[in-house]
Amino acid sequence: MKVERFNTPAVNPYRNQQMKVDQAKQSNPFKTDKLEISSEAKKLSATTPIETERQQRVQQLKSQVQSGDYQVDAKKLASNMLSYFNKL
Repeated sequence: MKVERFNTPAVNPYRNQQMKVDQAKQSNPFKTDKLEISSEAKKLSATTPIETERQQRVQQLKSQVQSGDYQVDAKKLASNMLSYFNKL
């Protein structure tokens, strides 16, 4: 008995997928991503006077700590801690 070759097409899924990717690239060659920031988001990202004052205060405290001039008022610290924990 003689078995002859069947006429089956060559199957290569990788090649088929690559051809689809190549076709997609050719159909949209000039498409790019785009980002737009709303005016509300721009307002929210702008610095406020409170933030600038806070940054100045932090810099002042850093310089005091580094120079050794920073002093902690123990009574004020204790009263603030008590009031904080009493709120919880």
